[in-house]
Amino acid sequence: MMEIVTFPDSLSPTIAWGFVFLSFFTSLLTASFGLGGGAVLLAVMAQTMPVTALIPVHGAVQTGSNLGRALIMWPDVRWDLLRWFLLGSLVGALIGGNLVISLPKDLLRGLLGAFILFSVWGASWRIDNINRPLLSGGGFFTTFLSMFVGVAGPLVVAFIRAFGLSSVGLVATTAACMASQHILKIVIFSLLGFAFAPYFPLIGLMIVSGFFGTLAGRKILLKIDQKKFSFILNIILTVLALRLIFTAVLD
Repeated sequence: MMEIVTFPDSLSPTIAWGFVFLSFFTSLLTASFGLGGGAVLLAVMAQTMPVTALIPVHGAVQTGSNLGRALIMWPDVRWDLLRWFLLGSLVGALIGGNLVISLPKDLLRGLLGAFILFSVWGASWRIDNINRPLLSGGGFFTTFLSMFVGVAGPLVVAFIRAFGLSSVGLVATTAACMASQHILKIVIFSLLGFAFAPYFPLIGLMIVSGFFGTLAGRKILLKIDQKKFSFILNIILTVLALRLIFTAVLD
């Protein structure tokens, strides 16, 4: 079966198929626990995937995941908030994309490791007293940051939560904002010369496996102690992040 699908030369078939399974697992995590499956996926992919391909490919995979969630919850999306968010996101993607291609690979790897550590052990983000124009600033900041570190989901949630949406509205609107953010990243990275074509089979398989992971999530992990599991997951993320930082420093 591995010979049927062509993967990039930079990835062995074993690692590529491992990413496909990992996409299922991380989507299952997100659906079951509300954990940062995207961060787990990024942290593991960063161990073996070339750093110049990591953010674009991860963004493409996350586009499928968030877009599917937004489409399922379409009636609950707050389109007025999405429009303001997109205004800032467009500028953030343009500026961030032009900067990220000029940074050394080891610096990017170190920044990614540091951000993962902060997302795991840093203080929870909470933003109050925000209006719609300020949401554009949030779109700019989170998209700019995402161009470098790949995941800014906790920050996006913090900005959207400030508007007092229902739980369903929060999930739906956040998914729509994240999907739009990742689509912008794909467009910008394409314009900057990144070749997505060799990664299309991998991206497609990861999106499909992630969809099935989302469907399976709530049926499989409901009885697991969420606090214990979250702690173990944080330890794993910490080890992966430290490895990225040490690799960047030593190289």
